[in-house]
Amino acid sequence: MSPVRQSPSAIVLYDLPLAAGEGFGQHAHDDNQLAWVRDGVLMVTIGTRHWMLPPTLALWIPAGVPHASTAARSAAAMQGIYLPAHALPDWTAPTVVAVGPLLRELIDFLCGADVPDGARARAEALVPELLRPVRTFTIDVPMPRDERAVRIARALAEDPGDERDLHAWGRTVGASTRTLTRIFAGETGMGFQRWRSRLRLRASLAYLAGGESVSRTAALVGFASASSFVAAFRQLTGVTPGAYFAQLDGATPVTGTGVGAATS
Repeated sequence: MSPVRQSPSAIVLYDLPLAAGEGFGQHAHDDNQLAWVRDGVLMVTIGTRHWMLPPTLALWIPAGVPHASTAARSAAAMQGIYLPAHALPDWTAPTVVAVGPLLRELIDFLCGADVPDGARARAEALVPELLRPVRTFTIDVPMPRDERAVRIARALAEDPGDERDLHAWGRTVGASTRTLTRIFAGETGMGFQRWRSRLRLRASLAYLAGGESVSRTAALVGFASASSFVAAFRQLTGVTPGAYFAQLDGATPVTGTGVGAATS
């Protein structure tokens, strides 16, 4: 972890290179954080919500909010950007913001080692002014609590394309199909097939954000065809994968400072 600048600056920046799958477990900061990657895809987890963030997006995390961050699927060049707790006091919820060329250039400027104090102060004052919320969503996947089902959930999170049904999983974890069916329904609020489809859709966001095609993503996460993947994506989110990521590329701002709509 390499700090770019410490006090008396208002904004502190850290270079945080992450290997694929590497990250930081649940923690909180005394300052507000803008979680962003220059390259790769960052997954930020807060409670049961997961945000997949390509370089065009960042997540505002208010001071004191516990969260975890992971490089999704490939290495990521994370930039830790910490703003004083009094910055944007009305932003009390995690909020996705657009990272356009101007904000990126401003962050690059602030990363300079020899920026005069006066110029740094003026540049730092602009950062909050450039934070614009964008409409996005999270795909929430409720997790089971029973240890046998947890083993299945963890394995599928690692390999969402695994095709084994509950009968096959039961032989692995030592439980009957009926028992596992009851556990998933009771602890996640949905049947196993629906739960696995949602897990696959959540996993698809990292691939799509990383530039994979729809057809390749569908195969990687276990859908039988690109058309079945697109149909499931649209049913859950209301838009196709292409329309959703085109919207993110455009970084359309939304009014106010509320968090983007979550899909559950």
